[in-house]
Amino acid sequence: MSEVFKAVKISENVYWVGAIDWAIRDFHGYSTKRGTTYNAYLILADKVTLIDTVKAPFKDELIARIASVIEPEKIDYIVSNHSEMDHSGALPEVIELAKPEKVFTSAMGVKTLAEHFHSQERLVPVKDGESISLGNMKLTFIETKMLHWPESMFSYLADEGILFSQDAFGMHLATSERFADEVPSDILEFEGAKYFANILLPFSSFVLKLLERVTKLALGIKMIAPDHGPIWRKDIGRILDLYGIWANQKPTMKAVIAYDTMWGSTALMARAIGEGIASSGGSIKLMPLRSSHRSDVATEILSAGALVVGSPTINNNMFPTVADLLYYLKGLKPQNLVGASFGSYGWSGEAVRQVEDILKAMKVEVVGEGIKVKYVPDRDALKECRSFGALIGKRIKEKVG
Repeated sequence: MSEVFKAVKISENVYWVGAIDWAIRDFHGYSTKRGTTYNAYLILADKVTLIDTVKAPFKDELIARIASVIEPEKIDYIVSNHSEMDHSGALPEVIELAKPEKVFTSAMGVKTLAEHFHSQERLVPVKDGESISLGNMKLTFIETKMLHWPESMFSYLADEGILFSQDAFGMHLATSERFADEVPSDILEFEGAKYFANILLPFSSFVLKLLERVTKLALGIKMIAPDHGPIWRKDIGRILDLYGIWANQKPTMKAVIAYDTMWGSTALMARAIGEGIASSGGSIKLMPLRSSHRSDVATEILSAGALVVGSPTINNNMFPTVADLLYYLKGLKPQNLVGASFGSYGWSGEAVRQVEDILKAMKVEVVGEGIKVKYVPDRDALKECRSFGALIGKRIKEKVG
């Protein structure tokens, strides 16, 4: 296997030894159309150290890449920055093979890994700011609780200027290119934003605090090596700036109109509302849920100022795809949005109010009273929808300032 899967040298003494998942298209409810990578890193210090492992099915690829550089049995230490199974799944087998002296992780990481694998063998907790000697190098740990799990931490190899950032500053992107500067910038920004919107958005306040700490290290950081996606070795300030923008969630003039429709009536209303928003100077993004994945809607909301949701009523409830979207978004906790609800109905019409209630629970500032139209909207109803859109657009403009 080591004749096929080779390690990639990323600095004088550090190698990428991860795995590329070209096939994955769903990551716990998040659409990964471009696949992903599970990054692991090998430090050839006096104490040979492995930073993270990979998802269990890719264990052989990890071992092969390590073996292309050294015998896996020569690994002295393993660091688990993040216990989620896409980074720790191969850990028990790597421990069994390499028999390292110690496996360093956060105090919460010890508990989480023990609960995952029912063993605390070799696990050693480290504290925020603590350093360990690798002989000729030093590794320092930075606690990053809730980015995005309670046990998460960074590891900083000051001797090489590498910040191993686990899930922060990463993206789901399968590529043979190991470095961000080798990937088209539009793909980097889109996949980075999508990753932030669907994984890190609920923890934006923690991100802002983290950025303050990372900025203090910034002069020494030559490379950011995340657990997913390409490694940042050039223009590191770019990804830090983007995280600041995304975490601040400053509203824009864009309105996301997400909806589903049974016989086309709610779709007609969506288009009319969109025309009204545009007439007030807003930009619109219509996202029919038959063709728009929930994670793509979340991505668009990251750079929006309004969320407008439409649903027909079925069996006295909102449409299933709309419910799916709203409960997904509720967990992501987007901020600083205005919003509204609308939809068609046949004989009851509860969906519009149900949508509005969830928007309010999400702390979205609801504009006006949701519009509902019985069966098919006529010219007057569509004019009302356009006026409603203009009202939404006016409020977006006021909020954006």
